[in-house]
Amino acid sequence: MFFSRLTRQSTAAFSKQIDKLRAALDTSDAVVIGAGAGLSTAAGYTYSGERFEKLFGDFAARYGFTDMYSGGFYPYDSLEEYWAFWSRYIMCNRYDPVPTPLYEQLLSIVRDRDYFVLTTNVDHCFQRAGFDKQRLFYTQGDYGLFQCSKPCCQETWDNEELVRHMVATQQDLRIPSALVPHCPHCGAPLTMNLRADDTFVQDKGWYAAADRYQDFLRRHSNMRVLFLELGVGGNTPVIIKYPFWQMTAKNERATYACVNLGEAVAPAEIADRSILIDAGAERIIEALAVQAVR
Repeated sequence: MFFSRLTRQSTAAFSKQIDKLRAALDTSDAVVIGAGAGLSTAAGYTYSGERFEKLFGDFAARYGFTDMYSGGFYPYDSLEEYWAFWSRYIMCNRYDPVPTPLYEQLLSIVRDRDYFVLTTNVDHCFQRAGFDKQRLFYTQGDYGLFQCSKPCCQETWDNEELVRHMVATQQDLRIPSALVPHCPHCGAPLTMNLRADDTFVQDKGWYAAADRYQDFLRRHSNMRVLFLELGVGGNTPVIIKYPFWQMTAKNERATYACVNLGEAVAPAEIADRSILIDAGAERIIEALAVQAVR
């Protein structure tokens, strides 16, 4: 479906938009949450600035990069250096406590509703906050999984124990050579299970989650569904944004809600069934969570 014109956020008062979103939540048969990087940013996962300097100031001083993303693509001279960076990166973004309770607040809003979460985030914040694992689909991977770098197989491996060991034993921005991970099948170096190119491994767990998501959509296809988009930018709109627009257009009982600072838009074709809020996700979730506990 081709959408020719976009509608910007409503000029209605902020409180009225919150009321509209609350009403849509209360009257929906199901809620599909589409979560992008902006949601984790709102929860405190910043990859530059003060947090980067605190966690990676030593790497910045030696290698010259100024944010975590750049550090992930730096051409390190050895796997020992590579994994010194990446183990610390995984630790602070996957296993250390989430900086704020934002995800727990979001759970309080949907806990008693029929919901499903589709996310491009790879920090696993939803599951760590207590969301039902059977209602989550991480399309782009998980910082907590390794895969073969070739890849020679469609398998992944949990990495928490090894990552913690790498972080605890690294010296001079290197891990011990004995800790460099290799594929148990072919011996190639392992890498993160993150979608970057066509080597990304979609394991059995990935396909099972994809099937559960499709089944959820099928079972609710003609119901009052709220497609709630949180912090989804324009980098990969084909995963969440465009499908949400299309499903809202096809289902006359559906509502589309977009919460995004500076990017709250919807196609004109579904403007009358859209709630567009130009604000950070934390502001909206906190407001809804306060109402949820009253």
